[in-house]
Amino acid sequence: MTQSYLEHVNITVADADQAAAVLVDVFDWHIRWSGPARDGGYTVHVGTADQYIAVYRPRDGQSRDFPKGAPLNHLAIVVDNLDAVEAKVVARGLTPFNHGTYDPGRRFYFFDENGIEFEVVSYH
Repeated sequence: MTQSYLEHVNITVADADQAAAVLVDVFDWHIRWSGPARDGGYTVHVGTADQYIAVYRPRDGQSRDFPKGAPLNHLAIVVDNLDAVEAKVVARGLTPFNHGTYDPGRRFYFFDENGIEFEVVSYH
């Protein structure tokens, strides 16, 4: 059997640096790279050494509709301390909702400033 894992997700946002700052703050990630991107846009790769989210901002005046498609339900992030991460979400002025506890873990959701829904889950 081949072992595989998710390397990255690419999302379109209004302000890539601001969106990356939320991810750094809430999840204790780091900026892996930032720079020019397709069609005159700008991208920040934020995450861990092995996995990241590419936050893409189109050039000024360009539609935020990425030409490859737009459907996305949510991004799920596994954390060790759900309560500590929720406190960071609240401290950023974001609103956690839909808290749930069921096997095998606990979770909550929040929307960032770009309308992207994150599920935060802990299996501890």
